[in-house]
Amino acid sequence: MDTELKDRVVLVTGASTGIGAATARAYGREGARVAVTYRNSPEKAGRVVAEIAAGGGQAFAVRLDLEELDTVERAVQAVVERWGGVDVLVANAVRWGGDGPPDPSVRFEHVPLTEWQAMIGANLVGAVAQVRAVLPGMRARGWGRIVLVSSSVAEEGVPGPGPYGTAKSGLHGLARSLAWEAGRDGVLVNVVAPGFTLTDSRPPLPAALTDRLAAGTPTRRLSDAEDVARLVVFLGSGANGNLTGELVRDGSAAARAPHAGP
Repeated sequence: MDTELKDRVVLVTGASTGIGAATARAYGREGARVAVTYRNSPEKAGRVVAEIAAGGGQAFAVRLDLEELDTVERAVQAVVERWGGVDVLVANAVRWGGDGPPDPSVRFEHVPLTEWQAMIGANLVGAVAQVRAVLPGMRARGWGRIVLVSSSVAEEGVPGPGPYGTAKSGLHGLARSLAWEAGRDGVLVNVVAPGFTLTDSRPPLPAALTDRLAAGTPTRRLSDAEDVARLVVFLGSGANGNLTGELVRDGSAAARAPHAGP
């Protein structure tokens, strides 16, 4: 199947580790030119760029921070100056706050409203900012693909991460609106909702735990970052001819996160 990605320009945000890094490498293997964004790990982003280059691809790294929305416009402008435009946007960058995912032991009513504002501002308004920055160019060229990376938490819900799940669920409505708004201009917009995914950005988990989680999936195994990356590449390519406005779950989406109980 021809993905029609040769020499296409792809912007993958939050691509220094995990699903983002795997996605950037996967686009590089398809012959795309890949912009890799990072927030505070230029060294890790540089390694992803080097891996793409080692495979014969073109890539460069640029900083983007969802809590500093002006960096979104600057990152896109850097891509435009280098390669002329953005054909594919993978909005994968995420703002956790603190050092990682929200603490499930914190009761809903104890989460400050400032945290709600920060989480929704970064993860939902931040996605809007990314789309706003690339959409005019896609319209002008009559072709574009946008993939918004959500989470199974947005549908399943788990104790604790209320602001995060709420922000991610907003991506689903955003994709539906954009599908109607941009479809006539050749721009397709979809959401990928990974479940519990094994990545290099996650600390190793006990085998007993991963086995229990895998048992709760249709395939009896957890997805890794490469599994999700292949799905994202399909949706953000010419192989996807007319699928838009959809939410696509990967095989791990049925697995409950460790803190969600049995």
